[in-house]
Amino acid sequence: MDIIAGEIHTEEFKAINPNSGIPVLEIDNEAFLCESNAIRNYPAEGSELLPQDRYARAQVLQRLFFEQYSHEPFITSARYINKYLGLSKEREAGYHAKQEGGDKALGIMEQRLTDLDWLMGNNMTIADFTLYA
Repeated sequence: MDIIAGEIHTEEFKAINPNSGIPVLEIDNEAFLCESNAIRNYPAEGSELLPQDRYARAQVLQRLFFEQYSHEPFITSARYINKYLGLSKEREAGYHAKQEGGDKALGIMEQRLTDLDWLMGNNMTIADFTLYA
């Protein structure tokens, strides 16, 4: 989908995702999942990527929420401004305002990964590829 050209705002796409957002996972011809973390959970269910242990699963979810509220608003938004909208004079202040929050999020992740191979310890989970970018 070309989000810059507005392809996510067509009536056809809004029938799939009324929020006009990507990604969308088509499960079959009539079933769709929206929101990236729901999409990650769906195929991971029953695999080592999404732990069965209740506490370990909650820790994975904790990192998914961290991605949505402490990482994405700063890092992903700044990348979007820079890559897709262009870093014009009008957008420079907004771009730079995101740097402190982005640095904080990256610092938290770096601290967690200092002695670990993966965010959850010894095994990769959906939290790792959620926060990879």
